[in-house]
Amino acid sequence: MQDQGKLMIIMLLLKYKSLCVPRRKRSQGQFPLTQNVTVVEGGTAILTCRVDQNDNTSLQWSNPAQQTLYFDDKKALRDNRIELVRASWHELSISVSDVSLSDEGQYTCSLFTMPVKTSKAYLTVLGVPEKPQISGFSSPVMEGDLMQLTCKTSGSKPAADIRWFKNDKEIKDVKYLKEEDANRKTFTVSSTLDFRVDRSDDGVAVICRVDHESLNATPQVAMQVLEIHYTPSVKIIPSTPFPQEGQPLILTCESKGKPLPEPVLWTKDGGELPDPDRMVVSGRELNILFLNKTDNGTYRCEATNTIGQSSAEYVLIVHDVPNTLLPTTIIPSLTTATVTTTVAITTSPTTSATTSNIRDPNALAGQAGPDHALIGGIVAVVVFVTLCSIFLLGRYLARHKGTYLTNEAKGAEDAPDADTAIINAEGSQVNAEEKKEYFI
Repeated sequence: MQDQGKLMIIMLLLKYKSLCVPRRKRSQGQFPLTQNVTVVEGGTAILTCRVDQNDNTSLQWSNPAQQTLYFDDKKALRDNRIELVRASWHELSISVSDVSLSDEGQYTCSLFTMPVKTSKAYLTVLGVPEKPQISGFSSPVMEGDLMQLTCKTSGSKPAADIRWFKNDKEIKDVKYLKEEDANRKTFTVSSTLDFRVDRSDDGVAVICRVDHESLNATPQVAMQVLEIHYTPSVKIIPSTPFPQEGQPLILTCESKGKPLPEPVLWTKDGGELPDPDRMVVSGRELNILFLNKTDNGTYRCEATNTIGQSSAEYVLIVHDVPNTLLPTTIIPSLTTATVTTTVAITTSPTTSATTSNIRDPNALAGQAGPDHALIGGIVAVVVFVTLCSIFLLGRYLARHKGTYLTNEAKGAEDAPDADTAIINAEGSQVNAEEKKEYFI
């Protein structure tokens, strides 16, 4: 109290001194200048008052309650948070550390001229929002359920802004609520997000982001990773798109679900696999060692988890092995009469070699392929044409022989004696020879 009294006396003396200065000199160019200050709660505010021209006139800072903080370089209010920064005839700067919301208000700088001149500086204190919290999530969530998440933060001044993101993509359709706190200075802000989940949301990070000017462009975030349970999805992938007889085939049952599906079940045509020795199941794969025509059918893969069951089907059609020798068949030779047994002889071993080369070592016993029947038919046609050619050639030769004998007999009938008959016969032969040469 004694110090406060001494300070008041000093202030009165200084005011009296300033009154003794001539009026013209006192009022010339003396105006205090201040600036508004914004500071984050808990930070430090610097209040500065400047005078361009001052003739030893005192400066004073007062708080919103009109309590004197500093008079020139003398501290008037006992508050350890308030310190002197600079004091001169042209400037009076003070600092207020650990600023609270109650420090907010209008501060006054006074220049003790006649009359006293003042300048106002408003101190704005920003309330920092608390770290946001997400509520409303219960794990796990079933596919197709409606989910409602709420993000909440308190203590912001002014009210903070809340934004939602899913996989870094902002969600706009949300609800926003602002409430004033009990101190009537800060706000509690909440935002609600509603959406229906599906399997694509499993493992997705939903982010609530709080933006506020007190955060210096570094927003506060809260994150919730979604866990969605759903029935399996099944797909069968063959190792080759064109399965052929004698080749191996692997069918892979690709199943996805949460929880992870149990080991898959393979069936064929609605029943068990018919040949366990050739059809081996390993995990999610069905391995058929050597394909044959009896493997044709519908194969089914079934996957099950605690949520449900799903299946997929694959229709297997085993194709014949391509015959690369078919374009060299002897079918064009059948259109002429020059086919001989030589062709049949050279064709027969070729056919046999071809048959032995393309025969499936895994084919069933007694099973005849269409290539064998085709080659056998070709051989039969060649033999038939050859026999017909021989028959026609023999008949032609026999007909010529009969004509020769008939002409010889005619020469004997017309002759009166044996010598004449011989001569006539010789003439007939000569004519026949001429005809034959002409015919040829």
